[in-house]
Amino acid sequence: MNYTLLDFFALLGSVGLFLYGMKVMSEGLQKAAGDRLRNILSAMTRNRFTGLLTGILITALIQSSSASTVMVVSFVNAGLMTLGQSMAVIFGANVGTTFTAWIIALFGFKVDTSVFILPLIACAVPLLFCNSSRKKSLGEFIIGFSFLFMGLNMISDYVPDLQSNPEMFAFLEHYASMGFLSVLLFLFVGVILTAIIQSSAATFAIVLIMCTKGWITFDLACAVVLGSNIGTTITPLLASMSGNVAAKRTAMGHLLFNLFGILWTLAVFYPFVRLNVDITQWLGQGNPESMFSFVNNLEATDPQTYNLLVGNSLPAEHPVLLQVAQMQFSVSFGLSMFHTIFNLVNVVIMIWLTGLYVKIVEKLVPAKHKEDEEFQLKFISGGLLSASELNIAQAEKELVVYAQRVQRMIDMAEQLVHAKEKSEEFSQLYSRLEKYEEISDRMEIEIANYLNRCAEGRLSNEGKLHIAAMLNIVSEIESIADCCFGCAKILIRKQESGVEFHDSILANIDTMFTYVKEAMSDMLVILSDVEKVREVDIIRSYNKEREINNLRNQYRAKNVENINNQVYEYQAGIYYMDIINDLEKMGDYVINVVDTIRDHFRKHSA
Repeated sequence: MNYTLLDFFALLGSVGLFLYGMKVMSEGLQKAAGDRLRNILSAMTRNRFTGLLTGILITALIQSSSASTVMVVSFVNAGLMTLGQSMAVIFGANVGTTFTAWIIALFGFKVDTSVFILPLIACAVPLLFCNSSRKKSLGEFIIGFSFLFMGLNMISDYVPDLQSNPEMFAFLEHYASMGFLSVLLFLFVGVILTAIIQSSAATFAIVLIMCTKGWITFDLACAVVLGSNIGTTITPLLASMSGNVAAKRTAMGHLLFNLFGILWTLAVFYPFVRLNVDITQWLGQGNPESMFSFVNNLEATDPQTYNLLVGNSLPAEHPVLLQVAQMQFSVSFGLSMFHTIFNLVNVVIMIWLTGLYVKIVEKLVPAKHKEDEEFQLKFISGGLLSASELNIAQAEKELVVYAQRVQRMIDMAEQLVHAKEKSEEFSQLYSRLEKYEEISDRMEIEIANYLNRCAEGRLSNEGKLHIAAMLNIVSEIESIADCCFGCAKILIRKQESGVEFHDSILANIDTMFTYVKEAMSDMLVILSDVEKVREVDIIRSYNKEREINNLRNQYRAKNVENINNQVYEYQAGIYYMDIINDLEKMGDYVINVVDTIRDHFRKHSA
């Protein structure tokens, strides 16, 4: 049977189903776990060994070292872990990713997956219609698990029959017989293949099938698996491009870990492959190297049986098919063993060099000048969006930074009140306030866009409420920035009118600024840890808001009296009250943020 274009698209669809199954399974687990996964990572990375175990655990659960590494990059970005802690988690992620290979090895060929795939889907579908979001997520996890194995089976069915395409066979055979150069070539193929499909597990599945059909030798299959370890670093590297320096360093550390590991493995490649073959045989799983010679000998001695074998047409009880099935398991077991031992040995060597890794990546990715990053988002960026439920921590940290920058604007506005009119100091302060206001607008848009993209992902109900609350907070903080610049514009109008403020006006404005700054500081305390808000902090903020309102009312009444008594001119009183009202509005926006945190906190903990 000739290999048609339709068969090629069917193969692509099979790989797509495999990847989609992995994605659904991963997202279902992340959505079900929610904050628990984030809390595990932040709590279990206190030293390099617990960080290593955490990396193994998380990656084994979500079935993707790329996803867990991007998650780690995000947490470094969000300040939840240090660069040193992230290195240990990344080392563990490389071991955890071998769990997928073992699932495929132990169940993908030895067990008839069609027996349990459809019953699993039958059990999972009712869960999708449950009211509980956690049960829905569990249903998604089971369906993703089923799709993964459906895709694996279909890849095996639709991989091209090279016997019917001799040109392709000759091409592979030519490049598979160049000694160590072939090892390097197939290692590069593993890098490219994994970088394109962004899954070392999918590469493992494809290579496993190619090897078990006798198209490439076991050592070349090991080379492809080795290359997949580099290919899997591409996703975090791309994700870190728009991140901060810490994110770039974490992704670079992941690349260096795998790169150094591959260098020592290539230095002892053939003995290392031999070691894995011996271990596989010692464990009673057969010789993984025998498949290639068996299939090629069968082609030479019994072409008819060979054609039936590669065409998947042999009867189920045919002795050749039973022998091939045993060797298939041997190959898959051997490749899984190679992948696991490589990563374990790599971790055992590299875990002691964590400090050295940190120094190397700090040299390779130097920090930018402080002024260059002053007005960039610190903790979030579009490229780092991976698991929506877990990105909320980054946005929380960014909100605090945003509020701190707006807080500096309040100080600038107060200084501007006392700056000498038409002086260089006044011009510089006004320009700085204007620049900060523009930055505030840009930050509001970027944070809001980031939160909206998070909301488009798979989120629990708590996560959706959390994002809605943060969007409201972003808007209120930006309004405070607008008021600061509004105060500057009032002072410009006052200057153009040639009006001077009486000493009593300046004293009252200073008092109002003091109250507003205290309210802003109290708000930042609450915003810095929204999940552990104390009732005493909430009450203090409400008391401060009442004091600001009372002060505004007192100043308004006294202003009318002073104008009537000609203490100062009417125009001065107008600009004075405009500034007081502007400051009172800041107090309103501050208490709106506190209200949002209070309401969300109570719902979140209920």
